[in-house]
Amino acid sequence: MKRILVLLLLSVSFLFAAINLQTATKKELMSIKGIGPKKADAILKYRKSNTLNSADDLKNIKGFGAKVISNIKENKKVSKKRFKEKKKISRIERNKDKRIKKINNSNMSKKQKQAKKQKVRKNTKARKQKIRE
Repeated sequence: MKRILVLLLLSVSFLFAAINLQTATKKELMSIKGIGPKKADAILKYRKSNTLNSADDLKNIKGFGAKVISNIKENKKVSKKRFKEKKKISRIERNKDKRIKKINNSNMSKKQKQAKKQKVRKNTKARKQKIRE
């Protein structure tokens, strides 16, 4: 009984725990409102040569303004639905890039390549719009 109670308390404390900027993974950083893949990468890159003691240290990184820093301080998170949405969209983008590379390496005429690429971009845009709705 005591073990269950302790596990329950630990799991609740993890839900409300602040993210440690020095040890957080890219996925954890992206869960913060206002931080996407590029900003998360920028934090990871900055961490390699510097120490992050507080959210205010992010002012040294290009692209981090007062709004994002306040979100980190207040530990505002992106909703799970929005996070999943971002994940799906990034997967769709990767697939689009792969398809365009494949088209570029094919033996089609220039006009055919352009038409296929345009179709891929249009389909990708439609799929992303459908996810956002």
